[in-house]
Amino acid sequence: MNEKIAFAERLAAAMRTAGYEPRPAILEREFNLRYWGKPVTLQGVRRWLCGETLPQQEKLQVLAEWLGIEPQVLRFGEGGGYRISEPRGAWDASVSAEERLVLQRYLALPVAQRKVVAQVIEAFSRAERNGPGEGRSDGEGA
Repeated sequence: MNEKIAFAERLAAAMRTAGYEPRPAILEREFNLRYWGKPVTLQGVRRWLCGETLPQQEKLQVLAEWLGIEPQVLRFGEGGGYRISEPRGAWDASVSAEERLVLQRYLALPVAQRKVVAQVIEAFSRAERNGPGEGRSDGEGA
């Protein structure tokens, strides 16, 4: 069987398992709510569902996370590979209880709201990189 067709079948099955009808309009809406890059068109997701094309790896990751399936299983099937995961211990140990709570609250937000929060954080980060005092209106650093 063609690998693109096999992927399309796994994608449709994963959508049904997750409670979604495997239709291009549904896939387009749900994918673009979760994807932070350039939105995928209805025609593009239709090609995934019809077995004409395969998504890029970053898009496959988003699909897999949304559908609650391992990316390699979605892409290659059950026997398609092994997951390599990095240890989280060092990062987790460096996060305070307060920071962990903030991260949990962030992760509990709907994807659209997480995008807004990420944009705010990025704006603060850019302002900080520009140097002390720049972009401040509180009188500090001047």
